Amino acid sequence: MASVAPNDLSSLWMPFTDNRYFKANPRLMVAAQDMHYTTAVGRRVLDGTAGLWCVNAGHGREPIVKAIQQQAAVLDYAPTFQLGHPLAFQLASRVAGIMPEGLDRIFFTNSGSESVDTALKIALAYWRAKGQGQRIRLIGRERGYHGTGFGGISVGGIVTNRRTFGTGLPGTDHLPHTHDPARNAFSKGQPAHGADFADRLEAMIALHGPDTIAAVIIEPVAGSTGVLVPPVGYLERLRAITAHHGILLIFDEVITGFGRIGAATAAERFGVTPDIICLAKGLTNAAVPMGAVAAARHVYDAIVDAPGDVPGIELFHGY
Repeated sequence: MASVAPNDLSSLWMPFTDNRYFKANPRLMVAAQDMHYTTAVGRRVLDGTAGLWCVNAGHGREPIVKAIQQQAAVLDYAPTFQLGHPLAFQLASRVAGIMPEGLDRIFFTNSGSESVDTALKIALAYWRAKGQGQRIRLIGRERGYHGTGFGGISVGGIVTNRRTFGTGLPGTDHLPHTHDPARNAFSKGQPAHGADFADRLEAMIALHGPDTIAAVIIEPVAGSTGVLVPPVGYLERLRAITAHHGILLIFDEVITGFGRIGAATAAERFGVTPDIICLAKGLTNAAVPMGAVAAARHVYDAIVDAPGDVPGIELFHGY
């Protein structure tokens, strides 16, 4: 394959990249098929991480390519506020059909970062609709990654993503991470020790008061700072604590969704159902930018059917 390289690399500002080094030592991918990339000098490279855990079905899938081409020829874009397309409703029904039972209200976004910020906004809107607008605290987890929106970096636990941008959202707190090599070295499958890390949530609830906390958000399997499988009983314990105190539980399944760990969702794989699930990546096999939030029926109904509200837009949010 002939070498393909732009004449000038200076215009593009690349994300999460040492730009000065890259411009001096560019690494360019020009094609992909199945499980391999092709570089600008014709070298085949195994895509061992499926892009960034997003090309779940492999590269260059002909049915996906044809679907994108066909839709662009019929309708490339129309406003999504107060207008719709039949396929969007069909897709929402199909996504709802593979979510855990009851999580059948789907809000589409353009990325995983937007899905996280959407889920956090839905949680805050839910409590306001329930007449508990004082519930504004959001709890994430150390080492957690929830994208790069201001909401996501606030509840996220990767400190380098936060230092440059100030304090982030007020009222956030963080559970301890579950990485415990002292007790779980050489574990196979779910670590036997660590369910007790979930009990730190009780201390946070005692500190802040349960009536101030809107939601807890975690990745069921942490991905960006090491693939950390949840300890046996950990997710179940988090679900029990949040349910007891009436706190919404959000699973960020942007990575784990759509078969990444052997089921449609990690919630299904581990048998623990949250109130809200964040999705992206495998939703479109990374062929087009798209994410989604799956919300429980009771969350949707509380916001859309809030008593006493003036008829009109129920959630002032969208992309």
